[in-house]
Amino acid sequence: MNPIRASSAMLAALVLSGCGGGRMVSEESPVAVPHVSVHRGSDDLFSAGLGLEGLRNAVAPAVANAEAPTSAELRRRAFHTNWRGIADLATGRGLGDWATKFPNVPGREWSGFATLPGRNQPHRLLVQVPDDFDSAQRCLVVTASSGSRGIYGAIAVAGAWGLPKGCAVAYTDKGAGTGFYDIDHIEGVLLDGRRTGDGQFDFAPSFPASMTRPPHRVALKHAHSADNPEADWGRHVLQAAAFGLQALNDAFPAQAPFTRANTRVIAVGLSNAGGAVLRAAELDEHGMLDAVVAAAPNILAPASGRTLFDYGTEAALYSPCALPAISTAVAMLPPAARDAISRQRCASLHQVGLLTSGDAAAQSKEALDYLLAQGWSSKAIALSEQSAAFDLWRALGATYAQSYARAGIDDPVCGYGFAMLAADGSTRASTAAERALWWSDASGIAPTIGIGIVDTMAAGTDPAFPALMCLRKLWSGDDALALKLRAGIAETRATARPLCASVHVLHGVDDGLIPIDFSSRPYVRAVRDNGHEITYTEVPDAQHFDAFVAFPTMSRYQPLLPHVYRALDAALKM
Repeated sequence: MNPIRASSAMLAALVLSGCGGGRMVSEESPVAVPHVSVHRGSDDLFSAGLGLEGLRNAVAPAVANAEAPTSAELRRRAFHTNWRGIADLATGRGLGDWATKFPNVPGREWSGFATLPGRNQPHRLLVQVPDDFDSAQRCLVVTASSGSRGIYGAIAVAGAWGLPKGCAVAYTDKGAGTGFYDIDHIEGVLLDGRRTGDGQFDFAPSFPASMTRPPHRVALKHAHSADNPEADWGRHVLQAAAFGLQALNDAFPAQAPFTRANTRVIAVGLSNAGGAVLRAAELDEHGMLDAVVAAAPNILAPASGRTLFDYGTEAALYSPCALPAISTAVAMLPPAARDAISRQRCASLHQVGLLTSGDAAAQSKEALDYLLAQGWSSKAIALSEQSAAFDLWRALGATYAQSYARAGIDDPVCGYGFAMLAADGSTRASTAAERALWWSDASGIAPTIGIGIVDTMAAGTDPAFPALMCLRKLWSGDDALALKLRAGIAETRATARPLCASVHVLHGVDDGLIPIDFSSRPYVRAVRDNGHEITYTEVPDAQHFDAFVAFPTMSRYQPLLPHVYRALDAALKM
């Protein structure tokens, strides 16, 4: 081992030895032999050569061979998917100066698979090193993918800010991502996104040889890895930081070694990634991180707050019924469709005794009053039609229940699975051309690009209700599965004792997916009660999805990302 690589390996071991209760991750660097690729000209680090016009185009970049796109074509489509899924590109309000001068940033990428001890599946790490890396300021930005997205899932958050400033950017998919595994064809995804060729799969679920495989199922890594990756999100971020320093050593050997002592390391994350960087700050016993910026974090405070699974399954049951009673609602559904959804759900809740009112209007008001009594703010509830239109709560419940219970593809929780769906809702086989674009085009969680939720418990006039009730009972029940699931959730609980000296939390007051009252407010309060410093900003008129603010009905909201960029500016100057 050469001296530069050796120093990186020792650094990685030092950084990670204190994580996860003192478990040693590895005495070697996170990725022993990374893949290095060059991205210049029409294939840069910032937008894969698409520029603002290409990213604004609703049509994704074409591929020459539909069944076998190249790695470069897939990468370009992944940029298109993830920029559009996170940022407000249409109005320019979320881009600041980039609305008029979208930069081209040439450079190189280091990528590879890494593992954590005791876990079943690898996860992706990637580092972007711009050619004009600022050796005077030595800046490394570390991030994780938002939601369940693939490795480029934070390009609009961390890459957008760090790359034009001459910082390297290290990414982790934190054990989720879009390496979907097709059960029909026993087929996974390689490091470069292709589904053909030799090499390690991103994700290969284990299932008994004797298992009777239901037809056309698709395994999603976040749901089916049996690893409960959320419990390790902080470790994933610290591992990405170690890989970032390793990549800088390899990129600039004459300036090596790059260490936490001579390189400013800033962690930033949005949504699930916001929770990940906060968890990393709590595990950072060796001072890897100089600053942390967490936006709209999915974080569970140690003795207060509410977990996403709790309030998400609650909202999945009650919010469809409440829709007509929400006077401040942001319209996302035709009124007739909204009212039909409400009547169905109200009747289901009444039938099982969860509502007592006799007529539909009174039932809707009763459901709304229940949510308000449970701590939901009127600002968060105003976005209930958004969640209903995109089936968000059921999507999260089906995925997270499987993950928290560490249940594999052979053990569906509450009967949920995922498959390509025909127009009539039946499962069907995927085509080679469809599978080829799963890695680049998917969001990491179903429904996405034709892959839908299979609900084997569906029945009656409100077919989603039985499985949603099953999910809710896992939160309140005492059977073996419920206890296992809640134990998995307990592993994700934060300590509210960040070891990083500079932590900044930002959250939109109107967030309807990760409500501020259930996440940031109790977490920040707990941090301060524990005697730690933390900077906290509540952003008025901001909700969870910047990409939606261009919708006409969402004009009341401002984007959150510009506030994140300003917080990062301050972190860089400290």
